[in-house]
Amino acid sequence: MAKTRAGRGRRGGRWLRWTLWGLLAAVALVIAGMLVWSQVGVMSAEPEPLARAEANPGLVIDDAPQGVVLTPAAGGSTRGLVFIPGAKVQPEAYIAILQDVAVEHGISVVITRPWLNLAFFDPRGMDAFTSAAPNVDTWMVGGHSLGGVRGCQLAGDADALVLFASYCAADLSGSGLPVLSISGSEDGLSTPQKIADARDLLPADAEMVQIDGAAHASFGDYGPQAGDGTPSISDDDMRTQITELVNGLADELG
Repeated sequence: MAKTRAGRGRRGGRWLRWTLWGLLAAVALVIAGMLVWSQVGVMSAEPEPLARAEANPGLVIDDAPQGVVLTPAAGGSTRGLVFIPGAKVQPEAYIAILQDVAVEHGISVVITRPWLNLAFFDPRGMDAFTSAAPNVDTWMVGGHSLGGVRGCQLAGDADALVLFASYCAADLSGSGLPVLSISGSEDGLSTPQKIADARDLLPADAEMVQIDGAAHASFGDYGPQAGDGTPSISDDDMRTQITELVNGLADELG
């Protein structure tokens, strides 16, 4: 009888160990798969727009620990924007479209480098990025697509929120925060319907602007994106409208 119980105990112990090892192996496979997936298919900045921005004499580009920092060569910046890239989009892909925000309007822009190229895996707060421009005392936060969703989560530590082809998952309707939401009529990912469906999560006075002819990938310079619509707006026109809209919000903040 004792031997039988001992045998059952050994078998139970082995079963428990096998189960635990199986669970650990499954978790390890999931983590490894996510790590590989986060590094595959990252959308890089298009060379020509990036090269033109890098040649802009009015723009200073720094590769800092906080991210890619854009500042006006003339200096004197007291307003800033922490900008979070879309999922698996290289931060440099936003330099060209945001360059005039810095050059023409004196706004320091910190384009973050999300962990694993995905904003949801990046737990850092606003101060991890605003430290790149210590002279700035007024900060906007936002981003493109998934980056904008993450921006909504950081908005409580900012003076305003800027969304590029994005929407919030958190309820900011009662926050009183100034919000600028810019979307595209041809966006096949953050579609006009999705933007409208999430409108009630933003303050009632949020500025909602849809740019005619803009697709999801129009908000950066990384080439076509699977599932997106076909843009009919030029890169120059897109950059001009983005610059004017962001500057308008910055001016409201003082």
